[in-house]
Parts: sequence; structure tokens; C-alpha cells
Amino acid sequence: MGSLDERDLVRRGYDALSYHYRADDADDGQYAPWLADLHRRLPTPAAVLDLGCGCGVPVARFLADAGHHVTGVDISDVQIERARRLVPSGTFVRADATRLDLPPASFDAVVCLYALIHMPLTEQPRLIRSIASWLRPGGWLLTTVGDSAWTGTQDNWLGGPARMWWSHADARTYRSWLRQADLTVTAEDHIPEGAGGHALFWARRPSTVRRGRPASKPATATGAVPSRPG
Repeated sequence: MGSLDERDLVRRGYDALSYHYRADDADDGQYAPWLADLHRRLPTPAAVLDLGCGCGVPVARFLADAGHHVTGVDISDVQIERARRLVPSGTFVRADATRLDLPPASFDAVVCLYALIHMPLTEQPRLIRSIASWLRPGGWLLTTVGDSAWTGTQDNWLGGPARMWWSHADARTYRSWLRQADLTVTAEDHIPEGAGGHALFWARRPSTVRRGRPASKPATATGAVPSRPG
């Protein structure tokens, strides 16, 4: 299966299963302590990019309610339509995260929870480098990624009528990719799920850019996503 088919599988899956995945009135659940911790680390207001924002609940909703300027990106039309309705103060764009073209140093934080694992594995290191370039000095990345390597699909995901696709490396590989992007890993945790789980990383862009090393280039884009000043 080629990467374009994989992206389309993810898009169609979330279009079909948006409400299966998360209801309009879903609570913050396991995200709550992560988001509260992120809020404590940020200036108010901060500019935050939510990659794989889904319907805007809970990440964009929590951060917008806390006074931050949120830009959300998701590949699903249905998810973006819901996010615009549920978090009216945010800016939401339907786009492929691996093709974004954003200005350097434009966000105080990037949040990417359970989203990187739906993107082609060969493009994930480049996206991580792009994320690092989009962060302001001292900015934070909060992300969940694979704990062990796996690529595959599941039919009738969440008991619905659609198929879903994932592709991820192991935690050690993600740790290496983060460091290669000049991000400092400050914390790592295992998030259990069923017989396996995910790895959660807190990573930070250094407050000063290292001399003699060129900044990472953002991924080639099909169109720029507008950001709001923080």
C-alpha cells in the first residue's frame, strides 16, 4: 500500500468514526494531567499547534479555555468541521501534517497526541525536524508515539464500519529522532493500552540556537496554515 492510500485510509476512517472516537461532551480523561502540566509551562497567552487535533476535544478546548491561541490541523474533514464548532476561538485547518509549511519559531508549544502514529513512518523523522523548527526557543513538544515498532491495519475499528491504519517505530527510535532534531527530551513515560501501549515524550527546543548548525527545513507543503500571534 502506498503512502497516499494510507493517508486516505486514515482520513476516511476518522470521517466515518469521528463520533465513535470521541463525543462532543467527552471529558479530558487521561489528557487532563498532561494538559495541565503543559499550561503551567507556557506563557499566557501562548501560541500552540495541535497536530492531529481531531474534533478539538479535549486538547484545543482545554488550551483555548486556558487563554491560549490554538491552531489545529487534522486530515479529516469531519473532525475539522466539529473542531470549528466545538472550539470557536481556535483556528482549524484540514491538511496533511507531513506537508505543512509554517514559519520558523511561530509556536510556544506543539501537541501531537496519538497522531504521529497514523503517518507514514518514512516521513515521521522529517516531520519531527519540522516541528522543532516551528517551536520558539524554549518551546515544548508534547507527543505520544509508539512504544514498540508496528505497522498494520484493523477492520471495524472501534466497532464501526471503517478500517484504520497505523505505523510507528519503537520508543528508542523516537527518542533518537527527537535528539537528532535538536530537541532535549526532558521526560518519557509509558502509557499502557491493552497488552501494549504508547510512549509519551516531553521535549524542548533549546533556549539558544546552537551556532554553526543550520536550522531544520519544514516539510514541503501544499499550502500554509495560518497561525495566530502568541
